[in-house]
Amino acid sequence: MYSIYDMTENLGTCMSLDPRIIDALDSHPCYSEKAHHQFARMHLPVAPRCNIQCNFCNRKFDCCNESRPGVTSEVLDPLGAIEKIRYVKERVPNLSVIGIAGPGDPLANEETFEVLEMASSEFPELTLCISTNGLTLPDCAERLQALGVRFVTVTMNALDAEVGSQIYDSVIFEGQRHSGEEGASILIHRQEAGIKKCAELGMAVKVNIVMIPGVNDAQIPELVRKVKGLGAYIVNILPLIPVEGTKFANLKSPTPKERRELMDLCELDAKMMRHCRQCRADAIGLLSEDRSPEFVHIGGCGSGCGPVIPSETKLEESLVAVAIGKDGKIGGFGNSGSFRIFATDGGTCRFLNESSVDLTASVCGDDHRAHINRILKSIRGCGTVIVKEIGEMPMTELAKRGIRVVKTDGDINDAVRRTRDVY
Repeated sequence: MYSIYDMTENLGTCMSLDPRIIDALDSHPCYSEKAHHQFARMHLPVAPRCNIQCNFCNRKFDCCNESRPGVTSEVLDPLGAIEKIRYVKERVPNLSVIGIAGPGDPLANEETFEVLEMASSEFPELTLCISTNGLTLPDCAERLQALGVRFVTVTMNALDAEVGSQIYDSVIFEGQRHSGEEGASILIHRQEAGIKKCAELGMAVKVNIVMIPGVNDAQIPELVRKVKGLGAYIVNILPLIPVEGTKFANLKSPTPKERRELMDLCELDAKMMRHCRQCRADAIGLLSEDRSPEFVHIGGCGSGCGPVIPSETKLEESLVAVAIGKDGKIGGFGNSGSFRIFATDGGTCRFLNESSVDLTASVCGDDHRAHINRILKSIRGCGTVIVKEIGEMPMTELAKRGIRVVKTDGDINDAVRRTRDVY
């Protein structure tokens, strides 16, 4: 670790960064305005689940005509993502960055970490970065660093819980749903802790702030000063994009002049990113030239079977896993012989498939943890799991992935219909 002082790129701000970041800064199109004209990035849509619901966000898959965060034409599994990197790398020679930015929150999806581990091993020359809401960042920062991630973007839109409660509809933390100022307070506290921890670990932290006129714009200058003090390297003030089907659908975006004036004011305290294109979760190419349509359906599961989410699942439906005991009823998480996967829109309940679970593993130590990890992989893509009972360790692992746990021993179909996934 050592300090750098760059009058052009860092406006004279002295920052402590991991030495491996210094060279990478010059080829990262999101962190360097010079680099975005020369170097390409590739976003891998491997993270469909999210642990918060923002009032401006509608994670709409297969939306090829929109360019905004949270949309993608497909969701890849880890092997498919690596296959796609290989394919794109041969055709985009100036590719320098692999990022994971959704369509949900990367840190709420274990697939993110699987991809990062494989990518860091096979493509050490590529820079790895993630974009997150920051809710679980304090718990994941060291794990990300160990996997080779040196660039982290945190979207933080409020300085206090009162404003945050207007922006965030719900927050899922440690398996519980929180709303209002309670949920916003948890999120803001975790965002601050995550930014600080990443900066202390020597990562370059970019903070995205969505400018929402009449909601958070008045406190953005103070928010910029706050994140700068926590160690943020650069700040990106984004205009609100009103999206149909969200609570903010009828709000107005700030004008370019309003946004520019706010950035001019905030640049007195922190370096501003002024070349952002609010990229899709599957963007590929230069920031100014998204080539993702050229590469749709390259990848999948590594065997050509397509995205993680079953193709017969409708976009308004969510996936629910149910632990099945020996008696065919709802069972315990760790001792059930299988998990049934259902799709539900809250009114209907459609059975999709059932995966068997090997129950010969030991119930303690590393064998038990490996057993739980196998179960987690078997229910990949589900936002909710229904069980009769569950232990503390698997409960914690599910919470890390943003998966909601519902305990019940009632009728399976009724339980699925009543438990509409909040994501």
